[in-house]
Amino acid sequence: MKPLKKKTAQTFPDTDIYCITDERHARGRDNIEVVKQMIDAGVKCIQYREKEKDMAEKYEQCLKIRKLTREAGVFFIVNDHIDLALIVEADGIHVGQEDFPIEAVRKLVGENMVIGLSTHSPLQAKEAIKRGADYIGVGPIFKTFTKKDVCDPVGFEYLDHVIQNYPEMPFVAIGGIKAHNVAEVARHGAKCISLVTEITGAENIGLKIKEIRIEIEGERK
Repeated sequence: MKPLKKKTAQTFPDTDIYCITDERHARGRDNIEVVKQMIDAGVKCIQYREKEKDMAEKYEQCLKIRKLTREAGVFFIVNDHIDLALIVEADGIHVGQEDFPIEAVRKLVGENMVIGLSTHSPLQAKEAIKRGADYIGVGPIFKTFTKKDVCDPVGFEYLDHVIQNYPEMPFVAIGGIKAHNVAEVARHGAKCISLVTEITGAENIGLKIKEIRIEIEGERK
């Protein structure tokens, strides 16, 4: 089944690493500093995900990150908060299975914002594509402790299913992925991979991203 033709003006970027902020694991650095280091390392897609802060602080951080990403030509996605994504003029919004349905999100954000949806099963992937998601999250591939409400790992069986059945659908492989297992994820065919604490918690973010890219590129040669 091919994705339905989209009316979205923007498209999900063709990129290898999808970075997500997580200040809890950032070694005392704030999200602004982490994003600067991600951008300096050549990352082209960054999602702002912050569960603990109040909305005023999230807004201030997103304004600064939007400025940084826009100047660097980096795709900026906000997690969960549709209002925040609209206010700061993000490129995309990412929602979960328990959030507002895609159709409702589209009414709010219009045709100029990319919508991503987390999926954990073949049925959820099929429904996400049918209902107009611009890209999907596929995972968690491995067990992860980054989120409190995360489901059990889906493993490579679900990743293989998406690759085999929806080859034209952009997706991000996510969940428990580290430098030591990222090559295995790439070997299964994932083109875009998200590593959260592995990057945000690295002592040197630039060197960690370089290490991850070596692993990915080595598997693809």
